[in-house]
Amino acid sequence: MRFRNFVPLLAMLALITLSWSQDYQPKFKGDPAKSDSEAAALGFMRTVVTAEKNYKSKHNVYCPTLAGLAGTGSITRRTVASNKRGDYTVGFSGTAEGYRLTMTPTTIDATHRAFFVDQSAKIKAEEDKPATADSPAA
Repeated sequence: MRFRNFVPLLAMLALITLSWSQDYQPKFKGDPAKSDSEAAALGFMRTVVTAEKNYKSKHNVYCPTLAGLAGTGSITRRTVASNKRGDYTVGFSGTAEGYRLTMTPTTIDATHRAFFVDQSAKIKAEEDKPATADSPAA
């Protein structure tokens, strides 16, 4: 009789174990991410790139700060309130002529690559060091 009480618990533990062991599932066709953390970092970068394009279209210059992009597209003040985004640290510098956005993970490894993007909108990645404009495409 007591064994029957443990069956739901064992089933739940089995599901948790399986979910931890599954490989990353791409979010869309051509998804370059290698983990959920990378997918979130790349999504943030694409959001900033779009917001900068919209800002440039409206003002004929790029926005020099992330906070200045709040209210542009999907970016809110809360989105840019911290330089921490999950496992990643955000780096941003901008001028009227362009911008540089980096996403550097706490620990760089095969599923937590470092990323870089600028006004060219081409996302670059590195598997063993912070990404720069000279890094290969993601």
